[in-house]
Amino acid sequence: MYYHDGMRELQDRYEGRAVPDRLEANRMRRKFNDTDRAFINSIPFFFLSTASADSVDCSFKGGDPGFVQVVGDNVIAWPDYDGNRMYRSLGNIIRNPRVGLLFIKMDGKMLPHAGRIRINGHAELDESPEAIAGFPGAKRLIRVTAEHIFYNCTRYIPDLATGETSVNIPRDGYTPPDPAWKSMDFVKDVFDKEREQSEGDD
Repeated sequence: MYYHDGMRELQDRYEGRAVPDRLEANRMRRKFNDTDRAFINSIPFFFLSTASADSVDCSFKGGDPGFVQVVGDNVIAWPDYDGNRMYRSLGNIIRNPRVGLLFIKMDGKMLPHAGRIRINGHAELDESPEAIAGFPGAKRLIRVTAEHIFYNCTRYIPDLATGETSVNIPRDGYTPPDPAWKSMDFVKDVFDKEREQSEGDD
C-alpha cells in the first residue's frame, strides 16, 4: 500500500487526492530503471530509517560512490562497515524488516528527473563470506527488496558545493517559483485548474 489511512486522511483534509494519485500512477514504480541505477551508483551516502515496535531510528550510511549496488530488478545491497556497536539500525531490522532509504544529491548536479530517490521496502542481513566478498571492510551485507521506488521533489535541497540555499525557500517579501514537476504533463492540468479557481475567487 503506497498511501495508508493516515496519509489519505490528511490528503482529504487539505488539498485532496488528485495530485497524490497522479504521482503514484506516474512516478512510483517497483523496479529500478537505468536512471535509478546511475543515480544510486553516483552517491557516496544515503539515509536509512528503521523502526521496531518500541524504537525508531534514522542513520547515515556512507562509502565510496557505488558502495550501494542495484543487484536485481527491485533489489539493492550495501556493505555494513565497522560501527559504534549499538546496532540500532540492524537491531530494528531483525525485529521489523520494513525500511526507508533516502538518496540525495546536494552538489547542484542533478541527473535528469533525479535529485532525490526514496525507496521503501524490506531488509535482510546476510553474514555469509560469499555475500561480503569484494567489499573490503564489510562485516555483513544488507539487501533491500523495494516495494516503492520514487523520485521526490528537489526544490528545497541546498547546493553544498557552493553553500547556496534553494531559491524555492519561502521568505518575507519573496515568492518562490513553482517547481518544475508541477508543469509535467501528468499533473499540470490539476495545478492549472487550481490556479483558475484561485483567480476566480479574487
